[in-house]
Amino acid sequence: MPDLPTPQDAAEAALFSECWDAVLAYADLCTSGSTAAAQLGREAFAHGTREARAAEAGPARGAGRRPARLPRIPLLLTAVRTTAATWEEDGQGHKLDPDLRLWLNSDKAARYTGPPLQRPLALRGLRDLQQADAELLWLAEVEALPLPVVARRLGLDPDTVAEELQQVRTLFRDRCHRNHLDTPMDARCRSYARLLDAVTRSAAADAPGDLSRHLATCVQCAEAAACLRLHGGGLPGALAGGVIGWGGLAYLERRRRAVEVRLGAGRPGPAGKAAGEEEDGTQKARVARNGLLVAAVLVSVLALGVSMMPFGGSGDDLGARGDVDRQPVADPRPNPSLPSAPSLPPATSKPAATATATEGEKHTEKPDRPEDGNDDRRTEPQGTSSPTGRTEPGESEEPACRVEYDLVNQWPDGFQATVTVTSSAALDSWRVSWSFRDGQRVGQMWDASVSQDGSRVTATAADYNKSVAAGSDLAFGFIASWRGKNSPPYGFTLNGHDCAKSG
Repeated sequence: MPDLPTPQDAAEAALFSECWDAVLAYADLCTSGSTAAAQLGREAFAHGTREARAAEAGPARGAGRRPARLPRIPLLLTAVRTTAATWEEDGQGHKLDPDLRLWLNSDKAARYTGPPLQRPLALRGLRDLQQADAELLWLAEVEALPLPVVARRLGLDPDTVAEELQQVRTLFRDRCHRNHLDTPMDARCRSYARLLDAVTRSAAADAPGDLSRHLATCVQCAEAAACLRLHGGGLPGALAGGVIGWGGLAYLERRRRAVEVRLGAGRPGPAGKAAGEEEDGTQKARVARNGLLVAAVLVSVLALGVSMMPFGGSGDDLGARGDVDRQPVADPRPNPSLPSAPSLPPATSKPAATATATEGEKHTEKPDRPEDGNDDRRTEPQGTSSPTGRTEPGESEEPACRVEYDLVNQWPDGFQATVTVTSSAALDSWRVSWSFRDGQRVGQMWDASVSQDGSRVTATAADYNKSVAAGSDLAFGFIASWRGKNSPPYGFTLNGHDCAKSG
């Protein structure tokens, strides 16, 4: 007779059902392929579950208070990172993303396991919250779940969950402020501590010039600014970067897109779903993504030159490949027996196109525009040939594509942008190129892989979003650095064909 499942088995099955897609999403970022991602996710899940069970058991009776631990999902994501570190030590590093391997062998990774007072401020602040409060904060801010869903999962009153979340945000800020003051710092940082606290309390307050310059060079204070400023949309990035570490911003973007897929962003909800819940989730995902002000919480912020609060994610995200050449996780339906990688639907902000180009509709590839630093097309009449050898679209002909460039956020030395291209023909693969005027450098991109030669940037489709139906959009986003001036890019092409600018 088979053994009956125990209550502990049922609890772990429920935990798996709620958390596996998050674990696999981060494991996929950390590895070089889907098979390695599933293996890393399974090992990390087992390790994290054992750690959670040990923490819940706590010390023996009379031995004192149970040690604080992270909520379930960030605890499991931390287990992914530590399991990846074990792979690197055991000679399995070839299965990991190359940029993650560099990070694991740097001082940045050591910060997460070093002296407690030197660990990221967001990590310390989240640990200091009560378990239920920390769960609420993480699910709402990082996982971007609609509040009615969070309320059901945590057994809270849907009518008061928004008020509770605001109270938890304030508690988190207070814990981070206290931890910041407890952190060993030099006299200059100490002199700015009170001013930093005052400036970040008000949405209308601007940082004085001397404080802004200090934040541009001090990772410790910039990290504090991101955690203390609860307005402006930087809190999710501060949490993801400070707790997860490498790849925090890319993970954050994936989870937002996964929520949009599950809620059917921009489409009527399924029968039986409350309309208010659908709108709440869709709007929250959209606002949160556009509010990624990049919370700089790791030492690698200085490498990119990100220099002003609030920051979005960790500078180490610049090494993360976002969704490059991978199939991201949206909403798998796992079996509690820890299967191998489940079927992974595309996690894009728009419905994935299924149509592919016919032989007659496919674009002919043309070489990218040579690097010349000038936009020659601006001085030419439409419909004429440019010096680059391509024919510019005239007013009487339909352009091969239209492009919309959206500068989402900008701060001294860095910015976040999205590119949306509408193709007039069906595509079975795509490559979008453009040029920067002012020496901007792309550091990280999601929903495409990136290469840059001088001022010319090329974004290439990932495996999961290569197909685009005629008249449909393809979209991707990126983080980049700039100095002095940040003019909009020019010379957009789709598979070598010039694109007209929308609007």
